[in-house]
Amino acid sequence: MLSQQELHGVYVPVITPFTQDYELDLPSYHRYLKNLLSCDIQGLVINGTTGEAPTVAWKEVVQIVEETRRSLDERRLPLIIGTGTNDTVSSMKRTELAGQIGADAVLVVTPYYSRPSIDGILHHFRRVAEIGIPVILYEVPSRTGIRLPVDAIRRIMEIPGVIGMKDSTASTELLRSLSPYDTKPVLCGNDALFYEMLVHGASGGILASANMNTEDFLQVFRLAAQGNFFCSEVEFNKLFPYIQKLFEESNPAPLKWLLANQGIISSDSLRLPMGPITDELKQSLAHEIHNLKKTVL
Repeated sequence: MLSQQELHGVYVPVITPFTQDYELDLPSYHRYLKNLLSCDIQGLVINGTTGEAPTVAWKEVVQIVEETRRSLDERRLPLIIGTGTNDTVSSMKRTELAGQIGADAVLVVTPYYSRPSIDGILHHFRRVAEIGIPVILYEVPSRTGIRLPVDAIRRIMEIPGVIGMKDSTASTELLRSLSPYDTKPVLCGNDALFYEMLVHGASGGILASANMNTEDFLQVFRLAAQGNFFCSEVEFNKLFPYIQKLFEESNPAPLKWLLANQGIISSDSLRLPMGPITDELKQSLAHEIHNLKKTVL
């Protein structure tokens, strides 16, 4: 099980590769994961936004976890599994199932669509945390339609079993509002704010863009953790144009195209309603990756 003291560094949310017939592509996943695990990341997130959780069946999540375990072999690396839905009973059941297949923690999104009261949201997290698997609150207002007030987040973070939060808000305002309090770890979930959030006390990040140029993101974190914020910012600024392009269209479509273009996965297929990126973005992404490689060299 993952503790709040261990919740730091760079966690990578994995994609779910599909064949051109939209079936799970485990050979591509194995190849992709082998490439990713060549870097000293702090953990993996399975069945999150980047993994297209809304269109992935639970039996497929089980297959992905099994393949991940095989790829890890004897390496010990925390696995966080996304189990949050807008149905408390469903979220509880998924959390229980995640524990059975070896989740070290679960990522639980603020309930979406239903527009519950703050009290209902608090009860939601209490019930999920009672299952006994460490819970990471996932605050992403752009996808849920709900922005939690700071007081509500503090109350959720005080729930026994909640070990931290993924902050995917649009600024550092939430993190700065929490910083005067002795709160649990906050991981950056908005890749473009990674450096700035480290400056304001984030313990790391769950970063889709770290699927590529992974070592560079690790270096940004390491330098910041050493207190060398100047060099950390320099390294981050090299990555920033790539990050901006990667999120110009909905994640994970641009990332999947890049991984397929690099030969890491066989296809950039996404399940509807997600679709392929535009030709214009393909050209500009290829350009940014080329520039980034020159900058690193």
